[in-house]
Amino acid sequence: MALRSASRLLNSRFINQLHKRNYADEMSFTFAAGNKVFYDSQAVRQVDVPSFSGAFGILPKHVPTIAVLKPGVVSVFENDGNVKKVFVSSGTVTINEDSSVQVLAEEAAPVESLDISAAREALSKAQSQLSSASTDRAKAEAAIAVEVAEAIVKAAE
Repeated sequence: MALRSASRLLNSRFINQLHKRNYADEMSFTFAAGNKVFYDSQAVRQVDVPSFSGAFGILPKHVPTIAVLKPGVVSVFENDGNVKKVFVSSGTVTINEDSSVQVLAEEAAPVESLDISAAREALSKAQSQLSSASTDRAKAEAAIAVEVAEAIVKAAE
């Protein structure tokens, strides 16, 4: 009997949480890099980010989180239905309890501005540097350059 009551209590709490988590709500979004501010506390519906723990989507009322960005595409779903895609080389994402989200990228560029031939050339150069690297530091730096260049090529295709 007590188990049944607890089950009903948990179910009603769960249902109340679902009603409180109205995913049509907006969240305040800030997205900046050293070279540009893309969003400055603007309201958006959803943000998808590439992370070393796996790519994930952020909706309003997301659990507070701090994550490290890996090279890839941040997709921003704006309230008017548009989706903006921005390539990031690295950075951080912070999701706050008040539903505000900040993405701080080391470097970032709109996907439509990426040059596929330049990206392939950078990848080839980085792979060459990796194969000829003689110190641990040079190998690590070249491996990072390869990872970023591969992500740029993928984003530009």
